[in-house]
Amino acid sequence: MTRSELIAQLAQANPHLRQPDVELIVSTIFDEITGALARGDRVELRGFGAFSTKKRDPRTGRNPRTGTAVAVSAKSVPYFKPGKELRERVNGGPLQVAARKPRVAAPA
Repeated sequence: MTRSELIAQLAQANPHLRQPDVELIVSTIFDEITGALARGDRVELRGFGAFSTKKRDPRTGRNPRTGTAVAVSAKSVPYFKPGKELRERVNGGPLQVAARKPRVAAPA
């Protein structure tokens, strides 16, 4: 699914929202996740998964065309770890999204 397909599907599922508003919402979410990862923070979406970065050490690589050694510098790469609910849904397990218990406010 591409970003434009996601926006179109969300706009169709939420007819009370205008298409530009849905585009703004999707862009804002992606920008916030990207910004947090750029700062080195971890982003956790309960039931979906967690985004983080992993550090890769410098290494010596090879140019596949010539076979010569090439120095590859250290870098951080984005990493996604799926949550339990996402893994269950992808693997055909039970859909437990609506089965959560509602929170009850404490008596005053």
